[in-house]
Amino acid sequence: MLKTHPRGPDGFDQEAVTKCMEACVECAQACTSCSDACLGQESVQESTECIRTNADCADICAAACKTCGDLCEQHRNRDEHCRVCAEVCRRCEDACRELATSLG
Repeated sequence: MLKTHPRGPDGFDQEAVTKCMEACVECAQACTSCSDACLGQESVQESTECIRTNADCADICAAACKTCGDLCEQHRNRDEHCRVCAEVCRRCEDACRELATSLG
């Protein structure tokens, strides 16, 4: 797919694109798992915003990873799955920002 880009394969940082894509896939997987884990808790009512944001993030990872990371960060000391999710979201956010910078 990248080879069909109008700029050609040398028109952008392929390593940044690959890193961003991998981070987005990892983030979507973590968000899906975190949402599922929150749904399985007895205190599910306390996690409704987290569940909703995780689901959104999994659907539109590049756009929602900062928001999801911020929210899960608030729960990192209470829930291990939120700590992991926040870290993965931060990596995704960083990779997406690096890609945007490299594309100019």
